[in-house]
Amino acid sequence: MKTSERVTVRWWRWRRNALKRRIDVVEAWVVLAGWVFALLGGVGAGLMAAGAVERAVERQRAGTRQVTAVAVKDAPGPAPARAASDHRVWATVRWTAPDGSTHTDEARVPPRTPAGSTIPVWVNQSGDITTPPVSESEAWLHTTMGGGLAGALAGGTVLAAVWLTRLSLDRRRMAQWQAEWDRIDTRRGWKTG
Repeated sequence: MKTSERVTVRWWRWRRNALKRRIDVVEAWVVLAGWVFALLGGVGAGLMAAGAVERAVERQRAGTRQVTAVAVKDAPGPAPARAASDHRVWATVRWTAPDGSTHTDEARVPPRTPAGSTIPVWVNQSGDITTPPVSESEAWLHTTMGGGLAGALAGGTVLAAVWLTRLSLDRRRMAQWQAEWDRIDTRRGWKTG
């Protein structure tokens, strides 16, 4: 006994075919345009998002600078609950801002830092304590992840729209087949099924 073999005909919607309908050609163009727009839109959105993240990192780096602060009081020891976390405690420090004014505020310092010790802190342009700028590796990670996620979201949105369009075209195709089957089936006045 011979086994049947399934033959896949590639690009059948683009070839001449007596069974091909207009809706098949429309679907082929929708799929082709969807993949092109998903690819180009994803790459474009990814590059724009990566550029925006990179500019934000550069603005953060330009707006901060490291200054030396002096501990005003002795820093407390580590709290028992936080002993295993980041090993830093809050203490009062004083520093001179870029404009020459003196500031006093709370900053994270190593536990038991004695009064008068110098601690590096990061300040913004107005002289207030801020977080340190991101490192090169963190900037690379943020840029890569931001660009990748934006590209995937843009491409996925386009492909989801293509999928919904194909569902609509499939429903329309089935309705056309049903109408044609009803017309052919009742030609002699009786139904076959």
